[in-house]
Amino acid sequence: MAVRLLPETVVNRIAAGEVVERPASAVKELVENSLDAGARRIDCVVRDGGRTLISVVDDGHGMGVEDLTLAVERHATSKLDGEDLTHIATLGFRGEALPSIGAVSRLSVTSRIAGADTAWSLSVEGGRVGAPAPAAHPPGTRVEVRDLFFATPARLKFLKAPRTEMGHVVETIQRLAMAHPATGFFVGDGSRSVINLPPAAGDSTAARLDRLAAIMGRDFADNAMAIEAERAGMTLTGHAGLPTLSRRNAGQQFLFVNGRPVRDKLLYGAVRGAYQDVLASDRHPLLALFLELPPEAVDVNVHPAKTEVRFRDAGLVRGLIVGALRHALAEAGHRASTTVAAATLGAARPEGPGLPYAERRAVSPGIGLRERAAAYQAPLAELDAPPAAAVAVDVAPVEEAPPTDYPLGVARGQLHATYIVAQSADGIVIVDQHAAHERLVHERIGRALEAGGVPRQALLIPEVVELEEVAADRLAARAGELTELGLVLEAFGPGAVIVRETPALLGEVDAQGLIRDLADDLAEADEALALKDRLGEVCARLACHGSIRAGRRLNAEEMNALLREMEATPRAGQCSHGRPTYVELKLADIERLFGRR
Repeated sequence: MAVRLLPETVVNRIAAGEVVERPASAVKELVENSLDAGARRIDCVVRDGGRTLISVVDDGHGMGVEDLTLAVERHATSKLDGEDLTHIATLGFRGEALPSIGAVSRLSVTSRIAGADTAWSLSVEGGRVGAPAPAAHPPGTRVEVRDLFFATPARLKFLKAPRTEMGHVVETIQRLAMAHPATGFFVGDGSRSVINLPPAAGDSTAARLDRLAAIMGRDFADNAMAIEAERAGMTLTGHAGLPTLSRRNAGQQFLFVNGRPVRDKLLYGAVRGAYQDVLASDRHPLLALFLELPPEAVDVNVHPAKTEVRFRDAGLVRGLIVGALRHALAEAGHRASTTVAAATLGAARPEGPGLPYAERRAVSPGIGLRERAAAYQAPLAELDAPPAAAVAVDVAPVEEAPPTDYPLGVARGQLHATYIVAQSADGIVIVDQHAAHERLVHERIGRALEAGGVPRQALLIPEVVELEEVAADRLAARAGELTELGLVLEAFGPGAVIVRETPALLGEVDAQGLIRDLADDLAEADEALALKDRLGEVCARLACHGSIRAGRRLNAEEMNALLREMEATPRAGQCSHGRPTYVELKLADIERLFGRR
C-alpha cells in the first residue's frame, strides 16, 4: 500500500485524542483558559457526564474577532512570547485545546472584550470552522461543547457512566480551585449545584486554607500543619495533615507546581519519605502542597495533558519537600488529630442521631446508655447494706498536682495496666503507654544516631538466634550497618546468628523476637537499599521492642514522667506506625455524653 498524507480533519482528530481523553479533559482545558484570561468567576454546566453539553462561562478579558478566529486554529496561542519554551508562566501554552475540542464535537465560542460594542461568536463542527458573527454577551467568554466525540464514535463507546464522568469533572475543577482561591467556581448539571465555591477573601494563607477546607473537609483544616519553606529560589507552601489523619490511598494528596496541578512520582515519593517515621506503609497523609520556582527550572512541556513535569534539579526539589514536612511534623510536637477524639465520642454514642433506629437497637439492644447507667446505679437485690452505706475501696493514693500546668495533664490512674488516664485543664487524656513510649524511644534512637552512634550494651551471655539459612545470611550481610544502630551480631554457623550487643536505649530486650522481626523486614525490603535509607523503619522496629509493654504497671511518678516527655518530644502524638498515642476528651463532650448539657 502506498504512503499518502492523511486528510487534515483526520490529523486533527488524531491529535485531539491526546488532548481530549474524556469530558474532564475538555473541562480542564477550558477552565485553564479562563484562569489564564484573569477570570474571577467561572461557571460550568455539564450534562449527561459531558456527552451532550459542556458549558464554561467566565468574566475574563475576552477576545476580539481577530483573536477569536485564530484561537480555533491549531498551535495558535497568545501565551507564548516568540519561540521560548523555557519561561512558561501560564497554564496553557500549546495552542491545541480549542481546535482539538472542535475536531471531535460541535463547539461554539462567544467572547467580548470589556468596553467593546458587541461580542463575537464562532462555531466549529467536527473540525469545520464557520464564519464569526456578532452576538450578545457580557464581557468575558462563553464556550459550549455539544455532542462530544460525535466525530469519533470509537472514543464515545469507551466513556464510562455519566455519574463516573461527572466525578472526574468535579475532581478536575476541585484541583484547579485549590490553586486559585481568589476565583469563584460553580459547577452544575443543569438541575442542581455540584460545586459552589465563592471567591475567598482575606490573607492568602487563610484564603487558601478556607478553600482547602471547602474541598477536603473541615477535619483537614482543623488538623492541618502550615507548610512554608524556601531554598535556592524555590518556595513551598500549603498544608499537610497530622499523621493520625490518614487514608488508605493517596487520593487526598494534591500537588501543584507554579499553580498547575500535577501528578509526579518524585513529589509523591518525597511525601512518603517525609512521613515514613510516623506512618505505616499502607497509610497515606492528606495534604495540599504548592511549589513555586522559576519557570526555567521546570519543564512542563512533557505531555499534552500537562499533568507531568520534569525538574532541572530533582534532588533539590525532593529535599525541600522532605525537609519542610519533617520540620512541620517536629513543630507539631505531641499534637494529635481531633478526629481521634471525635471517633471515640462517636463510639460512645450508640444512641446518637446519626444512627438509624435499627442500628441503635443492634448496638444497644433493649436499653440505651442512660438506661444502662440507671440500672448500674440501682442497688443489687442481694446487697445487705442500704444503698447509702459507705463501701470500703482500696485506692492507691495519687499525688495531687494542678492539671492546668501541663498540656497532657496529670496522671490520675492506670487502666488494665495498659492505659494511663490523666486529668487536663478542661478534660481527660487517655494514653496508650506502649504506643507513646515506642515513639519516645524511636526519637531517642534517631537523636543518638545523629550524634555519632547509638550507645550499646554488651550481653552478659551472648544470645544465639536460629533462623532460616537465607534469613541468617541476610542479617550477617548487614551486620556493619546494624552495628551503627547499636545492634552487634555475627554469623554463627549455618542458619544462626549470635547477638553480642544491643542498643542501650532499649534496656532489657527480647533479642530473639527483635532479630526475627528484623529478618522479616529485610526480606521484604530492596536488597540494594541501605539500612540508613530505611532508618525510620529500622528505628521503629527497635523502638517497638524497647518500649514499655502493655500489661506493665506504672506508678504515678512513672506515668507523669512519660506524659512530660511526650510533651517535649516531636511527633509524640502518634506512634511509629501512625496510630494515635493518646485520646483527649473535652469536659464539654463528656458532659454531653451524660446529658448534662
